[in-house]
Amino acid sequence: MSEFDLSLRIGLLTHSVNPRGGVVHTLELATALHEAGHAVTVMAPAAPGQTMFRTPPCRVELVPVNGKPRDTVGMVRSRIDAFVGHLQGLLQHESFDVLHTQDSIGGNALAQLQDAGRIAGFVRTVHHLDTFEDPQLTRWQQIAFERASLVLSGSRLWCEHLQGEYGIDVHEINNGVDTLRFSPFAEDGDAPLAQRLGIATGAPVVLAVGGIEERKNSARLLAAFALLRAAHPRAQLVIAGGASLLDHAAYAQAFRAQMQALGFDEGPWQPLRVTGPLPDADITALYRPADVVAMPSLREGFGLVVLEGLASGVPVVVSRIAPFTEYLAETDVSWADPDDAASIAEALAHALVTRDSQRIAASAARLSRRFSWAASAERHAALYRAHLKEKKHPCP
Repeated sequence: MSEFDLSLRIGLLTHSVNPRGGVVHTLELATALHEAGHAVTVMAPAAPGQTMFRTPPCRVELVPVNGKPRDTVGMVRSRIDAFVGHLQGLLQHESFDVLHTQDSIGGNALAQLQDAGRIAGFVRTVHHLDTFEDPQLTRWQQIAFERASLVLSGSRLWCEHLQGEYGIDVHEINNGVDTLRFSPFAEDGDAPLAQRLGIATGAPVVLAVGGIEERKNSARLLAAFALLRAAHPRAQLVIAGGASLLDHAAYAQAFRAQMQALGFDEGPWQPLRVTGPLPDADITALYRPADVVAMPSLREGFGLVVLEGLASGVPVVVSRIAPFTEYLAETDVSWADPDDAASIAEALAHALVTRDSQRIAASAARLSRRFSWAASAERHAALYRAHLKEKKHPCP
Protein backbone atom coordinates (compact mmCIF):
# COMPACT_ATOMS: atom_id res chain seq x y z
CA MET A 1 0.00 0.00 0.00
CA SER A 2 1.31 3.43 -0.96
CA GLU A 3 1.78 6.01 1.77
CA PHE A 4 -0.67 8.16 -0.17
CA ASP A 5 -3.40 5.55 0.32
CA LEU A 6 -3.18 5.78 4.10
CA SER A 7 -5.42 7.93 6.25
CA LEU A 8 -4.42 11.58 6.50
CA ARG A 9 -3.95 13.87 9.47
CA ILE A 10 -6.01 16.92 8.50
CA GLY A 11 -6.43 20.25 10.24
CA LEU A 12 -9.44 22.26 9.07
CA LEU A 13 -9.49 25.94 10.04
CA THR A 14 -12.63 28.05 10.07
CA HIS A 15 -13.14 31.65 11.17
CA SER A 16 -15.94 31.26 13.72
CA VAL A 17 -17.98 28.89 15.87
CA ASN A 18 -21.23 30.41 14.52
CA PRO A 19 -23.43 28.91 11.77
CA ARG A 20 -22.20 30.70 8.66
CA GLY A 21 -21.90 28.98 5.27
CA GLY A 22 -18.13 28.49 5.45
CA VAL A 23 -18.35 27.12 8.99
CA VAL A 24 -21.14 24.72 8.02
CA HIS A 25 -19.03 23.62 5.05
CA THR A 26 -16.08 22.98 7.38
CA LEU A 27 -18.10 20.84 9.77
CA GLU A 28 -19.80 18.84 7.01
CA LEU A 29 -16.47 18.20 5.29
CA ALA A 30 -14.83 17.31 8.62
CA THR A 31 -17.59 14.81 9.37
CA ALA A 32 -17.32 13.17 5.94
CA LEU A 33 -13.51 12.99 6.11
CA HIS A 34 -13.73 11.53 9.62
CA GLU A 35 -16.21 8.91 8.45
CA ALA A 36 -13.83 8.05 5.60
CA GLY A 37 -11.17 7.16 8.18
CA HIS A 38 -9.05 10.30 8.32
CA ALA A 39 -7.83 11.94 11.54
CA VAL A 40 -9.50 15.35 11.43
CA THR A 41 -9.13 18.33 13.75
CA VAL A 42 -11.40 21.36 13.36
CA MET A 43 -9.96 24.62 14.67
CA ALA A 44 -12.00 27.78 15.24
CA PRO A 45 -11.45 31.01 17.20
CA ALA A 46 -13.76 31.33 20.20
CA ALA A 47 -14.32 34.04 22.77
CA PRO A 48 -14.64 32.99 26.42
CA GLY A 49 -17.77 30.89 26.91
CA GLN A 50 -18.34 30.21 23.22
CA THR A 51 -18.72 26.69 21.85
CA MET A 52 -19.09 25.31 18.34
CA PHE A 53 -22.72 25.62 17.21
CA ARG A 54 -22.69 21.97 16.19
CA THR A 55 -20.46 19.23 17.60
CA PRO A 56 -18.86 17.13 14.85
CA PRO A 57 -17.69 13.55 15.50
CA CYS A 58 -14.04 14.54 15.10
CA ARG A 59 -11.70 16.47 17.37
CA VAL A 60 -12.36 20.21 17.84
CA GLU A 61 -9.77 22.75 19.00
CA LEU A 62 -11.26 26.05 20.15
CA VAL A 63 -8.68 28.80 19.73
CA PRO A 64 -8.98 31.35 22.56
CA VAL A 65 -9.63 34.94 21.48
CA ASN A 66 -9.69 37.59 24.20
CA GLY A 67 -10.54 41.27 24.24
CA LYS A 68 -13.09 43.31 22.32
CA PRO A 69 -11.54 44.83 19.18
CA ARG A 70 -12.91 48.24 18.24
CA ASP A 71 -13.40 47.51 14.56
CA THR A 72 -13.37 44.79 11.91
CA VAL A 73 -9.64 45.18 11.22
CA GLY A 74 -8.88 44.71 14.90
CA MET A 75 -11.18 41.70 15.10
CA VAL A 76 -9.56 40.02 12.09
CA ARG A 77 -6.06 40.76 13.38
CA SER A 78 -6.87 39.32 16.81
CA ARG A 79 -8.13 36.08 15.22
CA ILE A 80 -5.14 35.75 12.93
CA ASP A 81 -2.81 36.24 15.92
CA ALA A 82 -4.82 33.73 17.98
CA PHE A 83 -4.51 31.10 15.24
CA VAL A 84 -0.76 31.71 14.88
CA GLY A 85 -0.13 31.40 18.61
CA HIS A 86 -2.31 28.32 18.99
CA LEU A 87 -0.79 26.50 16.03
CA GLN A 88 2.75 27.34 17.08
CA GLY A 89 2.10 25.49 20.33
CA LEU A 90 0.20 22.65 18.68
CA LEU A 91 2.89 22.01 16.06
CA GLN A 92 5.52 21.53 18.76
CA HIS A 93 4.06 18.13 19.66
CA GLU A 94 2.04 17.00 16.67
CA SER A 95 2.01 17.29 12.92
CA PHE A 96 -0.56 17.44 10.13
CA ASP A 97 -0.35 16.15 6.59
CA VAL A 98 -2.74 18.89 5.51
CA LEU A 99 -3.71 22.25 6.95
CA HIS A 100 -6.77 23.56 5.11
CA THR A 101 -8.53 26.86 5.75
CA GLN A 102 -11.92 28.04 4.51
CA ASP A 103 -11.31 31.77 4.86
CA SER A 104 -8.90 34.68 4.95
CA ILE A 105 -8.38 34.63 8.72
CA GLY A 106 -6.99 31.11 8.70
CA GLY A 107 -5.19 31.80 5.41
CA ASN A 108 -3.19 34.69 6.85
CA ALA A 109 -2.31 32.73 9.97
CA LEU A 110 -1.06 29.82 7.87
CA ALA A 111 0.84 32.20 5.55
CA GLN A 112 2.68 33.56 8.59
CA LEU A 113 3.55 30.06 9.78
CA GLN A 114 4.71 29.23 6.26
CA ASP A 115 6.98 32.29 6.24
CA ALA A 116 8.42 31.21 9.60
CA GLY A 117 9.21 27.75 8.23
CA ARG A 118 6.79 26.03 10.59
CA ILE A 119 4.69 24.52 7.78
CA ALA A 120 5.54 23.66 4.16
CA GLY A 121 2.28 24.93 2.67
CA PHE A 122 -1.47 25.07 3.12
CA VAL A 123 -4.77 24.58 1.30
CA ARG A 124 -7.33 27.34 0.88
CA THR A 125 -10.96 27.11 -0.21
CA VAL A 126 -12.31 30.33 -1.71
CA HIS A 127 -16.11 30.39 -1.39
CA HIS A 128 -16.42 33.95 -2.70
CA LEU A 129 -14.53 37.23 -2.50
CA ASP A 130 -15.81 40.36 -0.77
CA THR A 131 -15.29 44.03 -1.59
CA PHE A 132 -13.87 45.96 1.34
CA GLU A 133 -13.43 49.69 1.84
CA ASP A 134 -10.49 49.12 4.17
CA PRO A 135 -7.28 48.32 2.22
CA GLN A 136 -5.97 46.10 5.02
CA LEU A 137 -8.96 43.77 4.74
CA THR A 138 -8.50 43.67 0.97
CA ARG A 139 -4.82 42.83 1.39
CA TRP A 140 -5.53 40.08 3.90
CA GLN A 141 -8.13 38.57 1.58
CA GLN A 142 -5.63 38.46 -1.28
CA ILE A 143 -2.74 37.08 0.80
CA ALA A 144 -4.93 34.21 1.97
CA PHE A 145 -5.34 32.73 -1.51
CA GLU A 146 -2.17 33.99 -3.23
CA ARG A 147 0.09 32.36 -0.64
CA ALA A 148 -1.78 29.04 -0.55
CA SER A 149 -0.08 26.08 -2.21
CA LEU A 150 -3.41 24.56 -3.27
CA VAL A 151 -6.57 26.57 -3.94
CA LEU A 152 -10.08 25.10 -4.17
CA SER A 153 -13.50 26.57 -4.90
CA GLY A 154 -17.05 25.29 -4.98
CA SER A 155 -18.05 26.95 -8.26
CA ARG A 156 -16.79 27.48 -11.79
CA LEU A 157 -17.57 31.19 -11.36
CA TRP A 158 -14.94 31.72 -8.69
CA CYS A 159 -12.45 29.32 -10.28
CA GLU A 160 -12.56 31.42 -13.45
CA HIS A 161 -12.43 34.69 -11.50
CA LEU A 162 -9.30 33.69 -9.59
CA GLN A 163 -7.66 32.40 -12.75
CA GLY A 164 -8.57 35.46 -14.82
CA GLU A 165 -7.88 38.17 -12.24
CA TYR A 166 -4.93 36.67 -10.37
CA GLY A 167 -3.55 33.88 -12.56
CA ILE A 168 -4.18 31.26 -9.88
CA ASP A 169 -4.95 27.66 -10.79
CA VAL A 170 -8.02 26.57 -8.84
CA HIS A 171 -9.60 23.13 -8.50
CA GLU A 172 -13.39 23.09 -8.55
CA ILE A 173 -14.82 20.87 -5.85
CA ASN A 174 -18.44 20.12 -5.02
CA ASN A 175 -20.36 20.99 -1.89
CA GLY A 176 -23.01 18.65 -0.50
CA VAL A 177 -26.32 18.36 1.27
CA ASP A 178 -27.13 16.13 4.25
CA THR A 179 -30.46 14.54 3.35
CA LEU A 180 -30.68 12.94 6.80
CA ARG A 181 -30.81 16.40 8.40
CA PHE A 182 -32.89 18.13 5.72
CA SER A 183 -36.04 16.29 4.68
CA PRO A 184 -39.65 17.10 3.75
CA PHE A 185 -41.07 14.84 6.45
CA ALA A 186 -42.67 16.69 9.36
CA GLU A 187 -41.24 16.13 12.81
CA ASP A 188 -42.74 16.64 16.26
CA GLY A 189 -40.74 19.81 16.86
CA ASP A 190 -41.86 21.67 13.73
CA ALA A 191 -45.14 23.09 15.02
CA PRO A 192 -43.80 24.09 18.48
CA LEU A 193 -40.89 25.89 16.80
CA ALA A 194 -43.24 27.85 14.53
CA GLN A 195 -45.39 28.73 17.55
CA ARG A 196 -42.39 29.78 19.62
CA LEU A 197 -40.97 32.00 16.87
CA GLY A 198 -44.36 33.45 15.88
CA ILE A 199 -44.40 32.13 12.32
CA ALA A 200 -47.73 32.50 10.58
CA THR A 201 -49.92 29.57 9.61
CA GLY A 202 -52.47 29.55 6.81
CA ALA A 203 -50.66 32.30 4.92
CA PRO A 204 -47.64 32.24 2.60
CA VAL A 205 -44.38 32.19 4.57
CA VAL A 206 -41.28 33.39 2.72
CA LEU A 207 -38.07 32.21 4.40
CA ALA A 208 -34.64 33.80 3.87
CA VAL A 209 -31.64 32.26 5.65
CA GLY A 210 -28.47 34.25 6.26
CA GLY A 211 -29.54 37.44 8.00
CA ILE A 212 -29.83 41.00 6.71
CA GLU A 213 -26.88 41.75 4.42
CA GLU A 214 -26.15 43.60 1.19
CA ARG A 215 -24.78 40.39 -0.37
CA LYS A 216 -28.02 38.58 0.45
CA ASN A 217 -29.97 41.38 -1.30
CA SER A 218 -32.20 41.79 1.75
CA ALA A 219 -33.48 45.28 0.82
CA ARG A 220 -34.73 44.20 -2.61
CA LEU A 221 -36.23 41.06 -1.11
CA LEU A 222 -38.16 43.29 1.32
CA ALA A 223 -39.39 45.46 -1.57
CA ALA A 224 -40.40 42.31 -3.45
CA PHE A 225 -42.23 41.02 -0.39
CA ALA A 226 -44.22 44.28 -0.26
CA LEU A 227 -45.30 43.67 -3.86
CA LEU A 228 -46.21 40.07 -3.03
CA ARG A 229 -48.42 41.28 -0.15
CA ALA A 230 -50.69 43.00 -2.66
CA ALA A 231 -51.88 39.54 -3.75
CA HIS A 232 -51.23 37.79 -0.41
CA PRO A 233 -52.01 40.37 2.31
CA ARG A 234 -51.34 37.91 5.16
CA ALA A 235 -47.94 36.79 3.85
CA GLN A 236 -44.99 36.80 6.25
CA LEU A 237 -41.28 37.24 5.56
CA VAL A 238 -39.05 35.33 7.98
CA ILE A 239 -35.34 36.19 7.97
CA ALA A 240 -33.26 33.73 9.99
CA GLY A 241 -29.59 33.59 10.93
CA GLY A 242 -27.09 36.38 10.49
CA ALA A 243 -24.21 35.54 12.85
CA SER A 244 -21.50 37.37 10.88
CA LEU A 245 -18.09 38.67 11.87
CA LEU A 246 -18.42 41.51 9.36
CA ASP A 247 -20.16 44.77 10.22
CA HIS A 248 -23.57 44.96 8.52
CA ALA A 249 -25.02 47.50 10.95
CA ALA A 250 -25.43 50.35 8.44
CA TYR A 251 -27.18 48.11 5.93
CA ALA A 252 -29.42 46.66 8.64
CA GLN A 253 -30.34 50.17 9.81
CA ALA A 254 -31.33 51.18 6.27
CA PHE A 255 -33.30 47.94 5.96
CA ARG A 256 -35.31 48.74 9.09
CA ALA A 257 -35.97 52.27 7.86
CA GLN A 258 -37.28 50.76 4.63
CA MET A 259 -39.44 48.35 6.64
CA GLN A 260 -40.97 51.22 8.59
CA ALA A 261 -41.58 53.21 5.41
CA LEU A 262 -43.48 50.23 4.01
CA GLY A 263 -45.58 50.10 7.18
CA PHE A 264 -44.39 46.66 8.29
CA ASP A 265 -44.10 45.70 11.93
CA GLU A 266 -41.42 43.21 12.95
CA GLY A 267 -41.85 40.48 15.52
CA PRO A 268 -43.80 37.28 16.24
CA TRP A 269 -46.87 36.95 13.99
CA GLN A 270 -46.01 40.25 12.28
CA PRO A 271 -45.48 40.69 8.52
CA LEU A 272 -41.71 40.59 9.12
CA ARG A 273 -40.03 38.21 11.54
CA VAL A 274 -36.27 38.56 12.03
CA THR A 275 -35.17 35.69 14.25
CA GLY A 276 -31.44 36.34 14.42
CA PRO A 277 -29.10 33.37 14.92
CA LEU A 278 -30.88 30.17 15.93
CA PRO A 279 -29.80 26.83 17.38
CA ASP A 280 -28.69 24.36 14.73
CA ALA A 281 -31.68 22.06 15.22
CA ASP A 282 -34.09 24.96 14.74
CA ILE A 283 -32.74 25.75 11.28
CA THR A 284 -33.57 22.30 9.93
CA ALA A 285 -37.10 22.51 11.37
CA LEU A 286 -37.57 26.07 10.09
CA TYR A 287 -37.55 25.10 6.41
CA ARG A 288 -40.61 22.83 6.48
CA PRO A 289 -43.22 25.44 7.61
CA ALA A 290 -42.04 27.74 4.81
CA ASP A 291 -43.99 28.04 1.57
CA VAL A 292 -40.99 29.33 -0.37
CA VAL A 293 -37.29 29.82 0.35
CA ALA A 294 -35.89 33.06 -1.08
CA MET A 295 -32.24 33.42 -2.08
CA PRO A 296 -32.08 36.34 -4.53
CA SER A 297 -28.42 36.95 -3.65
CA LEU A 298 -26.15 39.38 -5.44
CA ARG A 299 -23.07 37.24 -4.78
CA GLU A 300 -22.65 33.67 -3.55
CA GLY A 301 -19.95 31.05 -3.41
CA PHE A 302 -22.40 28.23 -4.01
CA GLY A 303 -25.63 28.59 -2.05
CA LEU A 304 -26.06 25.67 0.35
CA VAL A 305 -29.48 27.05 1.32
CA VAL A 306 -30.80 26.10 -2.13
CA LEU A 307 -29.98 22.42 -1.65
CA GLU A 308 -31.25 22.48 1.93
CA GLY A 309 -34.56 24.09 0.92
CA LEU A 310 -35.22 21.63 -1.92
CA ALA A 311 -34.23 18.68 0.30
CA SER A 312 -36.80 19.98 2.80
CA GLY A 313 -39.50 19.88 0.11
CA VAL A 314 -39.82 23.66 -0.29
CA PRO A 315 -39.72 25.59 -3.60
CA VAL A 316 -36.79 27.97 -3.89
CA VAL A 317 -36.32 31.34 -5.58
CA VAL A 318 -32.78 32.16 -6.73
CA SER A 319 -31.00 34.81 -8.77
CA ARG A 320 -30.44 34.05 -12.42
CA ILE A 321 -26.68 34.41 -12.03
CA ALA A 322 -23.72 32.11 -11.53
CA PRO A 323 -23.09 30.01 -9.51
CA PHE A 324 -26.81 29.08 -9.40
CA THR A 325 -26.99 28.79 -13.18
CA GLU A 326 -24.05 26.37 -13.11
CA TYR A 327 -25.78 23.56 -11.27
CA LEU A 328 -29.55 24.20 -11.29
CA ALA A 329 -31.86 23.18 -14.14
CA GLU A 330 -34.53 25.59 -15.35
CA THR A 331 -37.30 23.69 -13.56
CA ASP A 332 -35.46 23.14 -10.27
CA VAL A 333 -36.27 26.61 -8.94
CA SER A 334 -38.04 29.88 -9.74
CA TRP A 335 -35.62 32.39 -11.23
CA ALA A 336 -35.33 36.12 -10.54
CA ASP A 337 -33.33 39.12 -11.67
CA PRO A 338 -31.61 40.10 -8.39
CA ASP A 339 -31.45 43.77 -9.44
CA ASP A 340 -35.23 44.02 -9.91
CA ALA A 341 -37.62 43.80 -6.95
CA ALA A 342 -40.57 43.22 -9.30
CA SER A 343 -38.78 40.22 -10.81
CA ILE A 344 -38.13 38.78 -7.35
CA ALA A 345 -41.80 39.28 -6.46
CA GLU A 346 -42.87 37.52 -9.66
CA ALA A 347 -40.56 34.61 -8.87
CA LEU A 348 -41.98 34.33 -5.34
CA ALA A 349 -45.53 34.29 -6.74
CA HIS A 350 -44.50 31.75 -9.37
CA ALA A 351 -43.01 29.46 -6.73
CA LEU A 352 -46.20 29.62 -4.67
CA VAL A 353 -48.54 28.98 -7.61
CA THR A 354 -46.53 26.22 -9.27
CA ARG A 355 -45.46 24.34 -6.13
CA ASP A 356 -45.26 20.66 -7.02
CA SER A 357 -44.04 18.24 -4.36
CA GLN A 358 -43.11 15.54 -6.88
CA ARG A 359 -41.08 17.94 -9.01
CA ILE A 360 -39.28 19.33 -5.97
CA ALA A 361 -38.54 15.80 -4.74
CA ALA A 362 -37.16 14.82 -8.15
CA SER A 363 -34.90 17.89 -8.24
CA ALA A 364 -33.76 17.28 -4.67
CA ALA A 365 -32.97 13.63 -5.39
CA ARG A 366 -30.98 14.45 -8.52
CA LEU A 367 -29.03 17.22 -6.81
CA SER A 368 -28.32 15.14 -3.69
CA ARG A 369 -26.84 12.40 -5.88
CA ARG A 370 -24.55 14.96 -7.50
CA PHE A 371 -23.74 16.91 -4.36
CA SER A 372 -22.90 14.64 -1.43
CA TRP A 373 -20.46 15.35 1.37
CA ALA A 374 -19.05 11.83 1.05
CA ALA A 375 -18.15 12.47 -2.60
CA SER A 376 -16.77 15.89 -1.67
CA ALA A 377 -14.57 14.33 1.04
CA GLU A 378 -13.29 11.72 -1.42
CA ARG A 379 -12.39 14.46 -3.90
CA HIS A 380 -10.70 16.51 -1.19
CA ALA A 381 -8.64 13.52 -0.06
CA ALA A 382 -7.53 12.81 -3.64
CA LEU A 383 -6.41 16.43 -4.10
CA TYR A 384 -4.67 16.43 -0.71
CA ARG A 385 -2.72 13.28 -1.65
CA ALA A 386 -1.79 14.58 -5.10
CA HIS A 387 -0.61 17.81 -3.51
CA LEU A 388 1.46 15.95 -0.90
CA LYS A 389 3.03 13.82 -3.61
CA GLU A 390 3.87 16.91 -5.65
CA LYS A 391 5.49 18.58 -2.65
CA LYS A 392 7.52 15.46 -1.89
CA HIS A 393 8.61 14.96 -5.49
CA PRO A 394 8.64 18.44 -7.05
CA CYS A 395 9.22 18.88 -10.75
CA PRO A 396 12.84 19.85 -11.56
